[in-house]
Amino acid sequence: MSGIILLCRAGFESDCAAEIQDKATELGIYGYCQTQPDQAYVTYHCQAEEADHIARKLALKELVFAREMFVLLSAIKLAGVEDRASAVLEALLPHQESFALAGDLRVETPDTNEANQLSKFCRKFSVPLRQTLRKAELLSNKPLAKRPLLHVMFVNSAHALTGYSYSYNQTPHVGGILRLKMPKDGPSRSTLKLDEAFQVFVPEHERDKRIQAGMKAVDLGAAPGGWTYQLVRRDMMVQAVDNGPMADSLMETGQVQHIKEDGFKFRPKRKNINWLVCDMVEKPARVGELMTSWLLEGDCQEAIFNLKLPMRQRYAAVKEYLAQITEQLQTHGTKPFEIQAKHLYHDREEITVHLRWLPKS
Repeated sequence: MSGIILLCRAGFESDCAAEIQDKATELGIYGYCQTQPDQAYVTYHCQAEEADHIARKLALKELVFAREMFVLLSAIKLAGVEDRASAVLEALLPHQESFALAGDLRVETPDTNEANQLSKFCRKFSVPLRQTLRKAELLSNKPLAKRPLLHVMFVNSAHALTGYSYSYNQTPHVGGILRLKMPKDGPSRSTLKLDEAFQVFVPEHERDKRIQAGMKAVDLGAAPGGWTYQLVRRDMMVQAVDNGPMADSLMETGQVQHIKEDGFKFRPKRKNINWLVCDMVEKPARVGELMTSWLLEGDCQEAIFNLKLPMRQRYAAVKEYLAQITEQLQTHGTKPFEIQAKHLYHDREEITVHLRWLPKS
């Protein structure tokens, strides 16, 4: 058994499968996908050396629908097994050459209701499993950030998958899920989308420079203020554009100027906007065109926005949306740019996109 395991939101398995099939083909690898509805992960079957090549060369951040990715080594049947740690060790030993000495261990589950009931067990089980793997010299005595990460994923209590990922191409979050608490004074749950987007798209070592107090921001389609809340929380000065009412708590901060205008028609009077954000329920192509024009006309430096997904063939649609944006920036722009897109944990039937002009090196 060999291949790649990709974790995703339940219900989006076919989109995740279409994406890995497409990306693997670009690498000259021709495997096949296996999945079931609502199981929240996809298995891409290919040769062991091909799976390792994907894990090295296909950047996780370039995948829209995959939250986490690791090379599949083995499947373990655990029904009636009392010593699970020894069973995992036995399954990993024949594959030790694949990862040599692992720097850390992650015991996890797919994001399904059934599997999530095992999360407490996973946390407890990781303790004896670490000890067992260290004694067998499969796992370092202390975490080593530059060594491969071992994965043990419990699909259910009787079935687990093992594998590894590389330190430079993995998510720091178990299952690829960044769990955030809803702020008590947040105007709407949509606020968590922008909070997650800032943390996913802006590397930690760049946040102090790119997300600063006093920066100027525009929120298109702002009411009641879920996304504006995150900008205010980061001490930015915000122009909130929406004909609808804004939360009083935000207006009382003195950081928000409420502009009652159509988000598709508004443009700032001065070209000093650091961040543009937008969560409007509109046709994705129209939103993408609007965001692109803001960058091309110098009305903002960076943009984060949502694109609503169709009911079917979502990956094909996303690929088309991103291609249109990329083509416009390449054709009419004069600077290098960065485009990122992710189906975030707090997204539902949409993806979140980040655009920015890259600074001069």
